Amino acid sequence: MEVRRESIFVSAVRALCNTFAGMIGVIIGLVILGIVIGSLAKPSLVSDKTQMVIAADANGNRELLPHSAPVILKINIHGVIGSRDLNSKTIMSQLLDSQEGALKGRVKAVLLHINSPGGTAIDAHNIYTKLVEYKTKHQVPVYAYVDGLCASGGMMIACSADKILSGPLGVVGSVGVLMGPNFNFATLMEKYGVKQRTITKGIDKDMLSPYREWKPGEDQSLVNIVAYDYNVFVNLVANARPRLDKNKLINEYGAQVYDPVKAQEYGYIDDANSSYNSALSALVKEGEISGEYQVVELKVIHPVLSGLIEGKSPIFSGKVKHEIQLPADIPSELLNRPLYLYSPALQ
Repeated sequence: MEVRRESIFVSAVRALCNTFAGMIGVIIGLVILGIVIGSLAKPSLVSDKTQMVIAADANGNRELLPHSAPVILKINIHGVIGSRDLNSKTIMSQLLDSQEGALKGRVKAVLLHINSPGGTAIDAHNIYTKLVEYKTKHQVPVYAYVDGLCASGGMMIACSADKILSGPLGVVGSVGVLMGPNFNFATLMEKYGVKQRTITKGIDKDMLSPYREWKPGEDQSLVNIVAYDYNVFVNLVANARPRLDKNKLINEYGAQVYDPVKAQEYGYIDDANSSYNSALSALVKEGEISGEYQVVELKVIHPVLSGLIEGKSPIFSGKVKHEIQLPADIPSELLNRPLYLYSPALQ
């Protein structure tokens, strides 16, 4: 009988492969275990609590100060309003946590750091409302600093501030509403002999269906909603920014955006040539803060597996989502909703 012996190299490769396969198995097991635990403990894993981060003051200091030091709450309005990380719920969590625990009674002012094209009308308006309520209840000044873009819903949120200051390269404005885009494939379907049938009950239940020719007036209810939301926006801005002429806002400025100098001239903002440090220094003075102070950000923490736990992952839901790829500045979750959003590609 002939006995074959493996070389040391082949044995080493086999051992390595076995070890690698074992590690993959362990990782898969941990992922499955995490999903199971997450589904059973969903309320505790998807938390509204925030994590405190020390930001730089006007002198660049980020040293942790004693709990007796006054605090400026810095709220970042960055990105699309209504997205996972920026919506009325995440802002509410920050406002609530700023009056609890180690921060209770210490917040003397609020700085809104804005770089946003806007987003959903409901989230922008809710955030504006909550900030005004917070300012009134706790008697603290609120300043907004524009570090890039302050458009549409971002402009609405900025109107909650006592003063709006911008860096020299800011973009400000876009007071308007949009809903859409809506596409129509009826002619294309007819050309290729494609047919569809949608069963509905109720007049205009399938309004603006992309699979048939649109009927005159079927979108009237949506037109009315957009008009209503526009009036809310215009009246809010006109009341918050008394130097901004309401008639000119409607008939001349419209949903255009402006450089900081023009924005200051028209009354959208108060200072066109500010900086983060100078805005912070002005807020310190307005809040009557003397001596050292702490600038604090409160970041909402999303659990690692929250996407799976909430059923948004195809792995968890067993569903694959097919969608038309639209311009990058219109996330799919914002479609079919009234938007205070600056989107040049759609205007």
